[in-house]
Amino acid sequence: MSRQDGLSRRVSDDDASGEGAHILHIDMDAFFASVELLDYPELRGKPVIIGNPTGRSVVTSATYEARRYGVTAAMPVSKAIRLCPQAVILEPHHARYSHFSKRVMTIFEEATPLVEKLSIDEAFLDVAGARRLLGTPAEIGRMLRRRVHEETGLTCSVGAAGSKFVAKLASSAAKPDGLLVVPPAETLQFLHPLPIRALWGVGGRTEESLLRMGLRTVGDVAAAPLSVLERAVGAATGRKLHELARGVDDRRIVTQSTEKSVGHEVTFDEDIRDPARIKREILGLSDRVGQRLRAAGLSGRTVSIKVRYSDFTTVTRSRTLEDPSNVSKRFYEEAADLFDALHTDGRAIRLIGVRAEQLTEGGPGALLWDPDEEWREAETMIDSLRKKFGSGAIGSAALLSGTTRTGRDRAAAASAHRADQARREADRNPLDGEAPQSNFGA
Repeated sequence: MSRQDGLSRRVSDDDASGEGAHILHIDMDAFFASVELLDYPELRGKPVIIGNPTGRSVVTSATYEARRYGVTAAMPVSKAIRLCPQAVILEPHHARYSHFSKRVMTIFEEATPLVEKLSIDEAFLDVAGARRLLGTPAEIGRMLRRRVHEETGLTCSVGAAGSKFVAKLASSAAKPDGLLVVPPAETLQFLHPLPIRALWGVGGRTEESLLRMGLRTVGDVAAAPLSVLERAVGAATGRKLHELARGVDDRRIVTQSTEKSVGHEVTFDEDIRDPARIKREILGLSDRVGQRLRAAGLSGRTVSIKVRYSDFTTVTRSRTLEDPSNVSKRFYEEAADLFDALHTDGRAIRLIGVRAEQLTEGGPGALLWDPDEEWREAETMIDSLRKKFGSGAIGSAALLSGTTRTGRDRAAAASAHRADQARREADRNPLDGEAPQSNFGA
């Protein structure tokens, strides 16, 4: 979620054409909040926060009216309510966001095949090849905005420029519900008055270094000698900032991307000290990671965990497997070992996460011997049952409420029993009748 509140909105005139500005960056406006407001039209124009109102939920999104009070994404909902007590809190519905994202991306792809999806609610488009059929970049941008609104009820902002970097800045400046065209000839005129934080790669520390040198705007960075920038922020960063400040960005649209990692994490309503409870959470998170990898046809070579203590100290640990895997049991074993090695000694834990990294396509087909073969077959069968009957049809007994199991061995034993019973159940239920009744979880 952008920190913008829409107060500094800039848009192009209706007669702008955008010759040469064939790169579009399209960003949905307060996407999650806007989707929720489709069911609550009476709340439009009012401060609305998306997040769970209880426990330690964080803000998923907020309307621009709420952002003007300082509400930002990932902020604790409790803090957001203190900043904006009159805000209405709505719970998130991620399945709906995915649904509308697919509809929006389909609209983009009908205009041009050159669509680079950056996230669920934004994308780059190269419309150079669509000009003869659909018009100038500005006309295409206006058409896409109109179609998105007519077909979904949502609004989006469009930036059109000669490069990705400038197009993204332009769409940000046009928010909400606007179109800003920056022709290549006007790139520096647009860029140079902006604050240095507008440059990609300028975070807190880099900003401090540049400010100490008296560089406050993008124009200041453009005028600074390259050698000075390299000494201040390092050779690689210095060269990149030097190019961006001059409007140089030669990156092309990438229409396909491979996930670099797959992970899940959970923030507890109350700090947890019980290692057995943590292990159950690790088991559930590992199961979700494995499911996503198998569904995407991917395997991970590295398993990592993330632990955040009650004082917000955060540590990560990782381990590289001998061979890539997409088996949930393998991830659980490695993640549990990594957690044991932390020796938390009863420290209160606020958050736990599990992630698979160094992803590769496919499974371990090249291995002469696959130590996880039986588990992979069992988990693949469980995936089929879940796909047929729903995610709650089958799950780990160790995750059931009130479970008193402790230790990885007991959890693994329960999983082994579950997998064996799942295979027998599948033999009796050929996936064409009612969901099997079992005590595998809910």
